[in-house]
Amino acid sequence: MIERIEKATEIRHWLGDMEADHYYYSSGIAGEKFFVALRDEGQILGAHCAACNLTYVPPRIYCEHCFAELTEYKDMGKRGCVVAFTIAHYDKAGHRLEPPEIFALISFGPCTTPLLHRLGEVEPEKICVGLEVEAVLKPKKDREGKITDILYFRPR
Repeated sequence: MIERIEKATEIRHWLGDMEADHYYYSSGIAGEKFFVALRDEGQILGAHCAACNLTYVPPRIYCEHCFAELTEYKDMGKRGCVVAFTIAHYDKAGHRLEPPEIFALISFGPCTTPLLHRLGEVEPEKICVGLEVEAVLKPKKDREGKITDILYFRPR
């Protein structure tokens, strides 16, 4: 179907289903480095911008502030700090979660972008901004090079 819309009043919506099962998402060069390091070495990588003194976790190819190419990757370690969190009581279908799931933005240092992930081994009422956490990884033999290779972050 090829249409040319010449007036905003002619825009229509689509009724029914559109197949979109043949699309693949590439994690890109920086994403591949991140997931390979996570899978093979159990490392959480960041990409450092020397000009802005900012480290992106997960890594990016270009600095979002100065547009410098980022080629310096470094292991951020497995320890970080909660900078924000939320508690999900319902799943995306609207079903109640028991127990609720806890998601947090984890910072790996003062000049890093945070990583969004789950928290575990902690009661919701004990979570606070500033909570120090560490990553719990799948056993090496079970890692697939996905963000789910990090099971969750727990208090340390």
